[in-house]
Amino acid sequence: MSFFTKDKKTAFEAKEAAQWIAFGPVIFQAARVLRNSGILSVIEESGSEGILLAEIVEKVKLPLYGVRVLLESGLSTGLVLVNDHKYTLAKTGHFILNDPLTKTNMDFVHDVCYKGLFALDKSIENGRAEGLKEFGEWHTIYEGLSQLPPHVQKSWFAFDHFFSDDAFMKVLPKVYNNGVKKLLDIGGNTGKWAIASTKYSPEIEITIMDLPGQLNVAKSKVEKLGLETRISFLPVNILDQNEKFPKGFDAIWMSQFLDCFSEDEIVSILKRCYDALDDNGTVIILEPFWDLQRFEIAAFCLQQTSLYFTALANGTSQMYSAETFLSCIETAGFEVVEQVDNIGLSQSLLKCRKKKVEG
Repeated sequence: MSFFTKDKKTAFEAKEAAQWIAFGPVIFQAARVLRNSGILSVIEESGSEGILLAEIVEKVKLPLYGVRVLLESGLSTGLVLVNDHKYTLAKTGHFILNDPLTKTNMDFVHDVCYKGLFALDKSIENGRAEGLKEFGEWHTIYEGLSQLPPHVQKSWFAFDHFFSDDAFMKVLPKVYNNGVKKLLDIGGNTGKWAIASTKYSPEIEITIMDLPGQLNVAKSKVEKLGLETRISFLPVNILDQNEKFPKGFDAIWMSQFLDCFSEDEIVSILKRCYDALDDNGTVIILEPFWDLQRFEIAAFCLQQTSLYFTALANGTSQMYSAETFLSCIETAGFEVVEQVDNIGLSQSLLKCRKKKVEG
């Protein structure tokens, strides 16, 4: 990818960037508190006229000292500006305060990842999610997802859904354009895709296959919508390689699911998909790949998200490059017959069929 082939910084710029990295945790927490305390909102409300420090203190009901040190941090990180002792909101501050993507990422990093990332070095050394101990004694975060504190669950699901929800409406016609009526949704999570599918067409029937904890959330939503006759559930530990997948489906769908597994596990899952489908069946995958992004910042976000998988999710998976992922598909006996990139924020859609045996 051309983003990462040349060093574009001067020596001075590189040293400056190194200081931003060195103080990264400080910058992050200061920005988060400026947002959550209401300081940035009060400054935004003052408009171009600006607002004095003492007036901010009065409005947010916090000690002058605390507000002052936060604002001085915000000056150097470009969140706020000061002229004639009056503070105004800078462009970066506007996005910290108002941008849904930034809010989702910041809440996820703080609520889900921050403390666990302290164990990143041990996670790398041991090949296990050592940071997960911050929440419980599970092998993967998925086993304990339903038991996480409510605010952590909220940030986890908001992050998970943010990057797929905007793509769902765009890919529904592409998934169901070849007569697919009966779909196996592996890793269906809270049932968003299944519910969207039933709304898209009255002929579609879906089975969601996932861990029991996740299925309970999906079941509750499906029952409230009265969709029990069209959406069914199959509790399965997909990591159990002896667990065969059910047959009789036109296609198998996996959205932002396979990035939760190591390369060997991906191959195992895909091989079981291979065994479950007939020769005309299709595996349809929606995934973000960092080496297929239009913008460098999108690749950056995906590459950093990989370290959540390392330290907290399971210790073995990541946001993959397309090169690595496509190799797993080929190893499992499939070939990609259709690929659509740049869907929504970051997604690629892959349609896979069994490789034709020559001769």
